[in-house]
Amino acid sequence: MSGESENSTGSDQVNSQITDSVTQINTSVLAIAPAQSMGLVYQTMAHSISLTMQNAVTHQNAMQQINTSIISTACQRIMSLGK
Repeated sequence: MSGESENSTGSDQVNSQITDSVTQINTSVLAIAPAQSMGLVYQTMAHSISLTMQNAVTHQNAMQQINTSIISTACQRIMSLGK
């Protein structure tokens, strides 16, 4: 034997069904790629916007805490003037 399998016919041609299958898969992948890319862009944008909104809420909460502290300090000073 010269290293070829027993079922080999000696032909270098590939079965047309195999080439059609590979071509269809490649075409399918290329057709789906733009939609997947846009889906990834939309998902990334949604995540970015949600982080921005979360940061805004956290900032508002921090400002509310500072506001409460300022009002408490002002009330304490007003009460100390009356003594």
